[in-house]
Amino acid sequence: MTREERHLWFDFLRRYPLRIRRQVILGNYIVDFCCEKAQLIIEIDGSQHYTPEEKEKDRKRTNDLKDLGYKVIRISNRDVMTNFDGITQYIHQEIQKRLAQLS
Repeated sequence: MTREERHLWFDFLRRYPLRIRRQVILGNYIVDFCCEKAQLIIEIDGSQHYTPEEKEKDRKRTNDLKDLGYKVIRISNRDVMTNFDGITQYIHQEIQKRLAQLS
């Protein structure tokens, strides 16, 4: 895991009330974090994800994972390090929205 992924995992996700797993294999991909109950994938993106080629790969990956029934949210490394409280609230809100949609 990257430094940002470790920060998010150890300081928030591993203690989240719903089970969230890290480095999960789904289809042809390994996702950073997955809350299976909410069918939500959390991807932490470094600067390499912002080139045109990587944006296209991420778009395809997101669509493939959506076809498996998952919603993908993407959070930048920078946001993890500069707005940690904000991104934890965002993740919690997204999980709650997904649970409501799936029930």
